[in-house]
Amino acid sequence: MKKVYFLQTCDTCRRILKEINLEGFDKHEIKTNPITVSQLEEMYSFSNSYEALFNKRAKKYKAMGLKNEVITENDYRQLILEEYTFLKRPVFLVENDIFIGNSKKEIDRLKEKIG
Repeated sequence: MKKVYFLQTCDTCRRILKEINLEGFDKHEIKTNPITVSQLEEMYSFSNSYEALFNKRAKKYKAMGLKNEVITENDYRQLILEEYTFLKRPVFLVENDIFIGNSKKEIDRLKEKIG
């Protein structure tokens, strides 16, 4: 199983997708094709944390004043389902591993995994 969740309008996502051999990947663009409950649950089954999947750098995070709120795992789940920008991206699922976000360390780990 190989899947990637990304945002086409995100320059960082586009750059990373160019660096990765995407042959055999199911590609899911999250703005035009919103994440389903089952897709989010699948990501959660690998990460065991909705917070790990949550993008705290999203403009809406600050705009909604969420920085000063106590947010539960269930809140993170609901926010991701309601607003695509709250998913930290890209998210790669490769076999039994998940790779969340765009940090160099995470992308290097992904490249090592897929060869």
